[in-house]
Amino acid sequence: MKKTFALTHPKLPVARVVEAIKHEVKKYIKRERNKHVPKGIDFWDFDCRFGHAEDTATALRISEINKSIDEVVKLELTSFYLEILAKPGHKSIKDKNADVEEDESE
Repeated sequence: MKKTFALTHPKLPVARVVEAIKHEVKKYIKRERNKHVPKGIDFWDFDCRFGHAEDTATALRISEINKSIDEVVKLELTSFYLEILAKPGHKSIKDKNADVEEDESE
């Protein structure tokens, strides 16, 4: 998803528009996560970029999207750019010896 969202609407208040945008983003992420995961991939991960315009978009975590949208509303901007791209994710394997050493040091 690469999209510039407008926060203005002739009939709807900004709060309802923001609510609809957050719902659309949540629905997109859920749809992407439910897609078939190919062999060798553990899960779907996401690369996200957010900014006031496409040129100024910076990387952020998926968990920070709603906070960023709320910040744009506080700044009273009329639009923002959001990019969410699915990528293959792999689980990291923790070293069992490191866990044992941490427990012993306490």
